[in-house]
This record gives sequence, C-alpha cells and structure tokens, in this order.
Amino acid sequence: MNPIRYVSTRGAQAPLAFKDAVMTGLARDGGLLIPTRIPDVSGKLEEWKDLDYPDLAFEIIRLFTDDLPGDRLRELIERAYSTFAHPDVAPVRKVGGIHILELFHGPTLAFKDIALQFLGRLFEEILEERQGRLNILAATSGDTGSAAICGVRGQERIHIFVMHPHGRVSPLQERQMTSVLDANVFNLAVKGSFDDCQLIMKTLFSDLPFKDAHALGTVNSVNWARVLSQIVYYFYAAFRVFEETGAAHLQFSVPTGNFGDILAGWYAKQMGLPVRRLILATNENDILARFFNTGVYAKGQVVPTVNPSMDIQVASNFERWLYYKAGQDPRKVARLMTQFAMEGRMEIPRDAKGLVDREIVAGASDTKHTLDTIKRYHEKFNYLLDPHTAAGVFVAEQYNELDDPMVCLATAHPAKFPDAIEDATGQDIARHPMLDALKNAKTRCEVIDNSAEAVKTYLAARAR
Repeated sequence: MNPIRYVSTRGAQAPLAFKDAVMTGLARDGGLLIPTRIPDVSGKLEEWKDLDYPDLAFEIIRLFTDDLPGDRLRELIERAYSTFAHPDVAPVRKVGGIHILELFHGPTLAFKDIALQFLGRLFEEILEERQGRLNILAATSGDTGSAAICGVRGQERIHIFVMHPHGRVSPLQERQMTSVLDANVFNLAVKGSFDDCQLIMKTLFSDLPFKDAHALGTVNSVNWARVLSQIVYYFYAAFRVFEETGAAHLQFSVPTGNFGDILAGWYAKQMGLPVRRLILATNENDILARFFNTGVYAKGQVVPTVNPSMDIQVASNFERWLYYKAGQDPRKVARLMTQFAMEGRMEIPRDAKGLVDREIVAGASDTKHTLDTIKRYHEKFNYLLDPHTAAGVFVAEQYNELDDPMVCLATAHPAKFPDAIEDATGQDIARHPMLDALKNAKTRCEVIDNSAEAVKTYLAARAR
C-alpha cells in the first residue's frame, strides 16, 4: 500500500511526508494538512485492547508515518508519557451514570499535554537530524500555551512565542505560561480576543517570505501531529469502557472551542472505532453548536465566560472536517473558507452528509448550567469537574437517551479554575500543589497591540 502523505484542504500544497508536515504546520496555501487516506484498523481492535497507553500510541501513530524509524518513534512516545503523574496516562473513572476520561495528569494539568509532550520531543528529534532551527508561533485561549512551553522550554534549536488574549485567560493559566523564564520562551499578551491571536498567527504564516526567513512552525492544533496524538485516547478509553461494561458501541462528549479535540474523535471513528456518535459541547460562544443544529456557520462576538478555553468564534480545525463533508474537493473548501473570511458566514445544505447521519450532535452550556453541574457532581458524587468538563457533562446529559455508555472528556484539572469552582460550590477546594507554588513566582510577559505587524516586528527582533 502506498505510504500516507499530507495534502492541503485547499489543494495548492505539494504532498508532504510526515516529518515535513510536522515542520510545515499550516499549509503554504493557507489550508490545513490532512492525510491522503485514513487507515482502517477495525481488524486490530482485539489485538490492541490490552495495550498500555505508550504501546497503543505507538501502534496508532506509526500508521501515519513512514519516515520516522520505529525505534525512534517508540522512544519519543515513552519519553513523552513518562512525564505524566498517573500510570495510565489517561485513566477512565465511572462517576454516576457516565465515564470520565481524565486527560489532565500531564505536567501542566491539561489535555494539551498529551499531544504537546510528544510534539515537543518530535520537533527536537527532527531539528537535531536536520541541524535546523525553529521559531514556534502559537496562539492560546488558555491551556495550549503552557503545555507548548512545557514541551519545548530550554531547547537549543527552538524559540517559542505564545500569544494569549490580554486579560481573557484565567489568572492561573496566565501564570503557568508567564512564570517560565527560560531564554527561549516569549509570552505576548495581545490586546484582543483569542480569535484575534489566531488571525495574527495565520496572517504571519501566510506571509511566505517571512515564514521561510524565520523558520516559523506551530504547535496549535492546525499542526497535524496534535490531532494525531489525540486520536489515541479515544481508543484507549473505549477499550477500558468496553471491558468494564461489555458494550459494543459508545458515545463521547467533548467540550471544544477550536474543534481539534472532537476532530480527533471523528478520525478515530473513521478508523473503525465503534463510536455511535460524538457530542459536541460549547459554552455561550456557540458557533459550532449552532452549525451542527442549523447548517449555518456564522461568526459572532466573543463572550468572556467561566470556561475561557472555549471562548472562540472561529474554530480553525473545522476546515479539516469541512474538507471531507465537501466531497474532498479542495476548490470547494477554498471557496467556502474565502466566503467565510469575507462575510463571516457560510452555509452547508441540511442534506450534507454528517448533518443527516448525525455522527456529531451538539449543544451549549451557559454559565449557570455549567456551575450547577459542578455543584451537583460535587455534592452527589464527591467529584470535581473543571468548568470546561462540566459543560461537556451538561450537554452529554441532554443526549443520554441511548443505551451506549457515555464517556465525557475531562480536559483540565479543576484547580486551574478555582474561582469558578468556588462560585459553584461555595468552597475554596480546587487546589493543586503545582499551582499553589506559582502564586509568588516571578513572571515575564509583554503586552502588545492587536496587530500582525506588531507581532511580526517583535518576533523578527528575537527569532532564532
């Protein structure tokens, strides 16, 4: 069988091997890189069901790369997941009538660690092999920044520049990023929203002479390696739940703002994992929930909420899913994305595949429902949900009419959002020693104008 290559959703990027796709990040035509085929692993599920997390990650990731020797890939994976506090990496817990997939046991207490601990080591491997350098430009709505910084801090061949929306991430999320004082780490607080940060990033990547001159790379979920790494925990969770329940299918509820986390679940389903459906949960910034209920993808104003990592109105990974729903026609995708960029709106007919077969259903949880869910699960089950996970649990409950087990992704440790937990429970109980230690830590950050030119000037002066 021909090896998998990576092509752009917009069709104007020459096919790339895996390592080149990782280093390219955003495709040169402004699209996102996707694999030329999706492997069918339905015949391997029985063989894989008892594997531990690193071994399962190896089996899945190696299907998508033929230019990274197996022994090197296995070593990178083992090093990445040795940093996790729980021996299972991503344990599954039964809480009431649902299963919680805990993705917050990594070094920064967020699900982003699962991809970024691996990606940081992958960057290091490729740069060492090629004697190269890399300037990472990232945009974060909260957790990506600290996880990315943790993945590459101190690396000789990398500088990382992380933009976050000034005043719009939680104080602890900000401190996790800005207290890292390594010389290769630069934090920028942009006077705008996360969507503004993401637009600046895409603008600089679209400036090909600048991108090439400064060897720009990305750790955001526009980088295929991020999505690939996240596919693994859907299989891992499914195997544990199937063993416990004897079920043949299951459902996943995913709190998401940028569509990357639920897209990984969609790829797992296409690969043959018996997922009945995926349940997409948003907060008041509900562009994705509105789309899956109406077929209209229309941008609104970003509203600050208690779950800031979902305060997004332009979900970059949506373009990958759109590619498949547009019949894998890159010209159609480019046309739709250009329309959205100009008008802030696009519409896919209600009879498009995916809106009729309901493989993704969606709902939103506002602040009241999110806080009520945190309070209810704490009182009833003595289990603390962070506000993003609580949104996913609330929406899951609205769709829990099937007999299939429900797995809710827990995307962050509740201690990262102590104010929301206290608002919900009336108690200051969301603590973690790692975060407590940050309270008096020295920080470094630069507030910068909401302008691509301002960020370009800053980066050019400090790039590797």
